[in-house]
Amino acid sequence: MLDLTGKTCVVTGSTKGVGRAVAEALAKAGANVVVSARTASDVAEVAAEIDRGVRGRVKGTPADVSRVEDCQNLIEMTVEEFGGLDILINNAGIGVFKPIFDLSIEEWQLQVDTNLGGVFYCSKFAVPHLRASGGWIVNIGSLACRNAIPGGTGYNASKFGLLGMTEAMMLDVRDDGIRISLIMPGSINTAFNDREPGPERAWALQSEDCAAAVTHVLSYPENALVSRVEMRPSRPPKR
Repeated sequence: MLDLTGKTCVVTGSTKGVGRAVAEALAKAGANVVVSARTASDVAEVAAEIDRGVRGRVKGTPADVSRVEDCQNLIEMTVEEFGGLDILINNAGIGVFKPIFDLSIEEWQLQVDTNLGGVFYCSKFAVPHLRASGGWIVNIGSLACRNAIPGGTGYNASKFGLLGMTEAMMLDVRDDGIRISLIMPGSINTAFNDREPGPERAWALQSEDCAAAVTHVLSYPENALVSRVEMRPSRPPKR
């Protein structure tokens, strides 16, 4: 069983869905966890809820990862509160699914700034602290990191970029003792893309499945790195 006692983790986009499930799993494993998302009231509520039933300490701080200063403040607050940083989970993301002729410039920019820029900003500010701790970055991507979909002009661009950036970052920092992994799930039963989760999508991956992949990756010994995990529902509906 994964034991993260004494470790400190940041999980972006962690007030719902996959991010919340990951934050809960890490805190149950004994880690100190910083919950973060854009809405301050949601962050405070979820951090308090998770904190009640876990071994680790859970704190919350709002951050819009598309903003450089928010990412810097998130990492600095974590280090100030807990004395260091061991694990960064880049989970925050957004999807606007429209063909290029309908996709606005603002919608394009939002996806690139959040899905790609946010990972870069948080990782850049985290690396000096992860170098000191021999830490880990886990990026939550999607099968859209390598599979194009109709209406995915902006989303695919950001996710294809995330795959390339993750692999390049891994080569940059592995000699410093930092490991970087990418989790690429397929269909998940969450509220992503304004879709309400429900029993009719029980066939899909659940948030807890993705959290299990994260904790599994983090359980590997120091000399091993799982660089990429692709996940799919085992029994999707027949077309």
